[in-house]
Amino acid sequence: MAESLKTFFNEGVVRRIATLLRAAYPALPERRFISEASEGLEALELMDRARHIMRAMRRALPEDFELAARILQDSLGPPLESTEGHGMSVFLYLPHVLYVAEHGLAHFEPAMRLQHTLTQRFTAEFCIRPYLERYPRETLARLRQWAEDSSVHVRRLVSEGTRPRLPWAPRLRAFQEDPRPVLELLELLKDDPELYVRRSVANNLNDIGKDHPALLVATCEQWSRGASPERQWIIRHALRSAVKRGEPRALALLGFEGPAALEVTATFHPRRVRMGQSVQVRLQVANPSPERQKAVVDLAVHFVKSNGATRPKVFKVRAVDLAPGASTTLEKTVSLQALTTRQHYPGPHRVDALVNGQATPVGLFTVSPAART
Repeated sequence: MAESLKTFFNEGVVRRIATLLRAAYPALPERRFISEASEGLEALELMDRARHIMRAMRRALPEDFELAARILQDSLGPPLESTEGHGMSVFLYLPHVLYVAEHGLAHFEPAMRLQHTLTQRFTAEFCIRPYLERYPRETLARLRQWAEDSSVHVRRLVSEGTRPRLPWAPRLRAFQEDPRPVLELLELLKDDPELYVRRSVANNLNDIGKDHPALLVATCEQWSRGASPERQWIIRHALRSAVKRGEPRALALLGFEGPAALEVTATFHPRRVRMGQSVQVRLQVANPSPERQKAVVDLAVHFVKSNGATRPKVFKVRAVDLAPGASTTLEKTVSLQALTTRQHYPGPHRVDALVNGQATPVGLFTVSPAART
């Protein structure tokens, strides 16, 4: 977890939460809460810090969940007026979200009321998931109502909270097996006036497509009939992983049908790079055919694993539309910085150009160990 994210939850934030809670609950044991919530915080990562604060909150609030939920609700600040530009400030309410997820399951109605309020200040996408698992029928019925809510944040929760593969959250296995209940909700949101909601719809569809690629394409084909430009954007964004996988029906739906008659060569700058640095891959794409060629050009880098084997990672580049004899240059910078999702190892890294999903080897670059300091 990035340092700036992790360190958000410090004693200052604990004191701020304590002030908000005390305003709604004068009996709060404030000093004890601050002491318990701050103790050992520095050694923890982001989610563990939030969970640690939540547990101290649990000990400081009344055991009765309905009463505690009212206190939490009364302690919240005003709803968010916009959908962007909040940075880490909204993470103040992550412990509250975890509280609902862990302690509200036996109290459906007050928990749902609190989530409806919380998601308008932060997001309830993490705490709605246990309710989908324990009360699928009741929670789906409530989400159908919320799909018409006046708050953009509540409508986004309907999509984001039901993503089968939501990042940072356990997967919703039931929806991975049968995504039809989720698709029924997305149907209600596919023409939402807010991009904030439509982006979530596209991401949810992309998740579904990883387990049900044919169903994803069939849904996008249906949605494409008479689609507005806004819905067309959802379709393109939802199909992005399918395009990376080179699925013919997805490519055809986007107007890139069949293998393109293009020639691709590559240069690497530098060809030998140290871990922690980056390499620029420059693709020269030419159309030697007598016909116009439209294609999606992506890049697959076969990263070396710890055991010496390789695994490809596909990077989006862009679509090209070339007249006969025309050519263009595409560039992509590949970072060798260590990531939470990918570690790097020395060795030759093979590179393929993917043209409408068809792989063409274009060379390799070599990664050396990081320089000693």
